[in-house]
Amino acid sequence: MDLLSLSLVLIVLLFAFLAAGVWIAIALGIVGFVAMAVAAPAPPGPIMASAVWSSSISWSLTALPMFILMGEILFRTRLSEDLFRGLAPWLQRLPGRLIHTNVVGCTVFAAVSGSSAATCATIGRMSVPELRRRGYPQNVAIGSLAGAGTLGLLIPPSLIMIVYSAATDESVARLFIAGVIPGLILAGLFMLYIMAWAALNPKAMPREEPRESIRDRLDATLRLVPVTLLILGIIGSIYGGLASATEAAVVGVFLSLLIAWRQGTLTWESLKAALVGAARTSCMICFILAGAAFLTVAMGFTGIPRGLAQWVGSLGLEPWQLILALTVFFVILGCFLDGISMIVLTTSVVMPMIDAAGIDRIWFGIFLVIVVEMAQITPPVGFNLFVLQSMTGENIFRLGLWALPFFLLMVLMVVILFLFPEIALWLPRQMLDG
Repeated sequence: MDLLSLSLVLIVLLFAFLAAGVWIAIALGIVGFVAMAVAAPAPPGPIMASAVWSSSISWSLTALPMFILMGEILFRTRLSEDLFRGLAPWLQRLPGRLIHTNVVGCTVFAAVSGSSAATCATIGRMSVPELRRRGYPQNVAIGSLAGAGTLGLLIPPSLIMIVYSAATDESVARLFIAGVIPGLILAGLFMLYIMAWAALNPKAMPREEPRESIRDRLDATLRLVPVTLLILGIIGSIYGGLASATEAAVVGVFLSLLIAWRQGTLTWESLKAALVGAARTSCMICFILAGAAFLTVAMGFTGIPRGLAQWVGSLGLEPWQLILALTVFFVILGCFLDGISMIVLTTSVVMPMIDAAGIDRIWFGIFLVIVVEMAQITPPVGFNLFVLQSMTGENIFRLGLWALPFFLLMVLMVVILFLFPEIALWLPRQMLDG
């Protein structure tokens, strides 16, 4: 069987299993077995055992359960309320006023949570009812939350970056640092859009509330002290060279427990729920990574990634054409798969093409995270849309329409990142190589 026929058979087989509701990890393993049986003389059993073991002992993955646990603990605290109350007085004067609390709140919380859905849920738990009560237009208020929630993937720490690091053997710390400037620029684009929309639609905005005094603003700002210390503890320890990503994750768990205890939300019930939630999510991700590791090895035996890279190379595509094609591919794939599955399914095939095109792997990791962010707000499988649907009861396609402007801003961010790659590469070079 030639490579093209084998590729088509494996793709059809994989999507058939996924459509049938088979667990992603098991579907990956079965397709890997089929690929080995058809194209490789080596026995699949020992190779699967070796691949699963190698993927499970990756040092970069040790940070994963800690960051997940930290997010689970913080989700059960009053952190979202403190963020809203602390930020609201300072954002009242901007066009769009309190809608900006979605963007700024998600940006801040993203620095202590590696999950897009967790960021969206935590900030939305407070901002959605508050903005609705004050009469803000739902399409922009909820759409901005859908878009800004995706910053949980781009601004470190990021679970997606940890998964990408494990799949490509790239530095987690370098990826974390590379995501800072693009994340802040994307947040800035979101805020600019909100200001422009508010300026063009003044009648849609509620009546301006009385402005608070400087003293009241400063008192409200004290609510931001816990999350600020948490960010400094996690990100500061990594950037300062005091801790690895894994050690910083442990620091984050300790500080989140301290915040929960200080707020009085740390109980045996909440701690048990956080541990169970973190264990469930961590096991799910690691199970998928194990299946993907075996499929990656099996694909290497078939020669499909190498053959595909050679074929793409023979087309003579410019780097921008390759990035454009991959953007469309990942956006379509994101309509059916979550971000982690997208990365583990495609890296074995895509990375040889990226290497052949001379594209920096760290830069590509940031690009991939932004494209995965798009998938988070793309129906029918958009995790942020699912979160917002549970909060608002709105139709998921209506939510996707409200999030469309922010999806387009992410497309613009991809263009900016391609035109100015140093946005992602400058800071890691300064902090780690300088």
